[in-house]
Amino acid sequence: MKKIRFFILMGLLAAALCCSHCSSNKTEFSIISGSENKPLESILMKFAGENNIHLDIHYKGSVDIMMELGKDQFPYDAVWPANSLWISLGDKNHVVKHMKSIMISPVVFGVRKSLAEKLGLVGKDVYVRDILAAIREKKLTFMMTSATQSNSGASAYIGFLYALLGNPDMITKEDLRRPGPREQIRELLKGINRSSGSSGWLKDLFLKGNYDAMVNYEAVIIEANRELVRQGKEPLYVIYPVDGIVLADSPFGYVNKGDSQKEETFKKLQVYLLSDEAQKEMLRHGRRTGFGGITGAVDKQVFNPQWGIQADKILSPLKLPPADVILEALHLYQTEFRKPSLTIFCLDFSGSMEGEGDKQLKQAMGILLDQRIARQYLIQAAGEEVIVVIPFSSSIMGQWQVLGNDEQQLGKLLDDIVRLAPSGGTDIYSPVIQGLNIISQYDPGKYMPAIILMTDGESNTGKNIGDVKKAWQQLGLDIPIFSIMFGKASQEQLNQLAELSRARVFDGRKDLVNAFREVKGYN
Repeated sequence: MKKIRFFILMGLLAAALCCSHCSSNKTEFSIISGSENKPLESILMKFAGENNIHLDIHYKGSVDIMMELGKDQFPYDAVWPANSLWISLGDKNHVVKHMKSIMISPVVFGVRKSLAEKLGLVGKDVYVRDILAAIREKKLTFMMTSATQSNSGASAYIGFLYALLGNPDMITKEDLRRPGPREQIRELLKGINRSSGSSGWLKDLFLKGNYDAMVNYEAVIIEANRELVRQGKEPLYVIYPVDGIVLADSPFGYVNKGDSQKEETFKKLQVYLLSDEAQKEMLRHGRRTGFGGITGAVDKQVFNPQWGIQADKILSPLKLPPADVILEALHLYQTEFRKPSLTIFCLDFSGSMEGEGDKQLKQAMGILLDQRIARQYLIQAAGEEVIVVIPFSSSIMGQWQVLGNDEQQLGKLLDDIVRLAPSGGTDIYSPVIQGLNIISQYDPGKYMPAIILMTDGESNTGKNIGDVKKAWQQLGLDIPIFSIMFGKASQEQLNQLAELSRARVFDGRKDLVNAFREVKGYN
């Protein structure tokens, strides 16, 4: 009996060691992908499971992917942004190879169907000028990702420019200086009522609030409509601006580091993604497949014509301008064309911030306020920007404000912040309430307002979440309260603020500077 038990024990031990050995022999493979691909993760994981691969997927905006790709150290094995444009702009070291388009999705307008009918946008060709007219008449507002953070926002913006410039063969820098179109693009972008740095999060925000329209990928509008129908709510009607269509071609490319095994893994994965099995699954997720994105016979429960979706429509995408023109257009978007931000920064200078927290916070504010650095990250201040800084500990320590983007004034503001020293307890709620009161003094239609709270602690004195809730509801405006947490910040307290105001909490504990840059994409 003892011998039997011994052999059983040895067998189990051998099996465990074998299993451990198999696990350790898994091929490690990492991908940086646009956030719009997250619903397709199961397709990649199926391949990984069948091929003994440990697959690690990181999701970021396409503009962030471009910036990451331009660094000397790029810690990923493959790249999958929404558009090959971002690889062209970011791959300065020419490390991306074997690039192929996996699927296609046009960037479109999704408008609540009853409103689309009321505006006369159903059953006919719609031009960008028709959308501009509805915005001018204050009959339409819409959500869109930041053009300097996300491909869907950048694509829509470039499409708008082409249309307002009269559809030239190719946009030039001289075109961007033409006064008529410059004023029209400003008017059009005034119609944006909420922004984000992520197409997927924009969809989630739409589902939480009472919004009229959203610019996003056709596939993401389909995802939103499925959920709206499930909730018994009115779906969005898809509008394809005939003079401003830009396609996301979703390129999948290998990052060459001289590892032949990983290169072989990439090739197998790419072949799988282009296989009939995977392509059919992408169709079920609302992605167009095949040459030119012509879907042919499709499931009308997915590509639903009642939602305005024209699956058999031959899309004529715009030819994107050269890299230098696109970068110039993005800088103009950030500094001149976009709706100006009204941002209240609530900065924690409690005693727990002493040391690394204090250093990181000041470094992060330096990225925003030093316009030479801000330009590198496409987060420069606009000419009509309003920046308010409220430092706090157990009580509010002051209030400073800068109007516009004068570099001297922004530099002085940064000097004032740098001179502050941490001390005292933590009251995160009083500065947020003061920020809401400041926003109430401005015309809400003129700005993109937001509060950004940066803290490393737990509120232990002063006001409470109930006081914030009362102030936010009394204001009656859609003011997001974003937070960047680091140190030992209370995630529960910050999540309560985010849930109240349909906002997000960003984790800056590993990289506060990156989290800070990311949050600006939502404002």
